[in-house]
Order: sequence, then structure tokens, then C-alpha cells
Amino acid sequence: MKNISRIFVLVLTLLFATFTQLTTGQTGNSSTGQSGNQSNLTISQSLDFWVTNTETEVVSAAVAMPEEKYSFAPSASTIHGGEFTKVRTFAQQLKHLAANNYRMAAYIVLQTPTPDQENETGPATIRTKAQIVNYVKGSFAALHRAVATINEKNMLEDLAAMADHPQNNRVQLAVDSVAHSYDHYGQLVEYLRMNGIIPPASHGNIPTASRR
Repeated sequence: MKNISRIFVLVLTLLFATFTQLTTGQTGNSSTGQSGNQSNLTISQSLDFWVTNTETEVVSAAVAMPEEKYSFAPSASTIHGGEFTKVRTFAQQLKHLAANNYRMAAYIVLQTPTPDQENETGPATIRTKAQIVNYVKGSFAALHRAVATINEKNMLEDLAAMADHPQNNRVQLAVDSVAHSYDHYGQLVEYLRMNGIIPPASHGNIPTASRR
């Protein structure tokens, strides 16, 4: 429920930011550039806010899990009556999440994703906890760079590389990366708790942008 409400807030934020940009509804003293409220946030800043929130929570979960548990995946032996065929391990969840981040970032800046990004598995050579955490961090760095290029002129521009896809503009791809990351973050949280680890975000002591 917590993740669903966050995604709902994300969508409302993006809709508000888009409306603000399209209507140029800034208020305040135009000679000073000061605004009486926060409606002068750009679409890029609005998107980056959520990339930052997602990054902080995902990375904190990745760091919290001990390396020997990175191969953990729930099974019928851990949860009676459950069905866990082809369920990803903790490590695979992180690599899948990060590969999609890289993929969306590449499309936003008109680049071609690598094959391991396109199939959302990540490089086979990345195996250790340190390597995976760095891969995840790098994926969010790529997203920060990508959303920084989004503005009111190009945000809804049709992308040729996504012509046959229901998501075919930069805002949709940026939202996909955040919503998809939060989807898998919810699974990472369950994996942590199954191993007796309280997710860092549940302590309320990680500096997400929404808490600043």
C-alpha cells in the first residue's frame, strides 16, 4: 500500500508539473524571477525528485542485505503453500531493476541500450554485492543525466525508437523507470524481512528528498 500511494503521488506530481509547463503558470515578481509558490519547478526537476527518492530507498535496501544472502529467493520451503517458480534472487532483482533504469535512460537521450539492458538482466560479469551495488548506483546516475535533458519542448515528443511501443515519449519512460523500480523495491523489502532484516526506510532515518 505504501508503494502504491507513492506511485499515485508521483503521477499527480508529474501531471501537475506538465500542466504548469504547458500553461506557463508561474506566479510572483517576473522582474526578479521569484515565485510565490513552487509552481516554477521544471519538468526535469519534478522527475529528478522522484529519481532521487527511488535511488535512496533502493540503494539502502541493496546495502542492507548481507552478501551471503544475495542469492536468496523465497521458496516453498520458506513460505508454505507458496508458488515461486522462476522467482528472481535478491541479486537478480537488483540487476533487473538497474538494467531497466539504464534502458529507459538510454532511450530518453536517444541512445541504443546494450543487449543486457534491453533484456533487463544486466551483465553476467556482475556478480558480487559490491559490483551489483555499483551497477545499481550507476543506473540511477544515468537516469539523473537523462531526466536533466527533459524540458517542456521535448517531454512529449514521439521517439522513433519507441514508435511501436505504448510508451513513446520521454515523460513516460522516466515514469516507467521510477514505477518499475518501486515495484521491485517492494519485493526487495519482502526479501529483507524474510531474512530478519528491517528495511532502512522503515527506520525513517534515510534522507529521501520527500523528508528534507
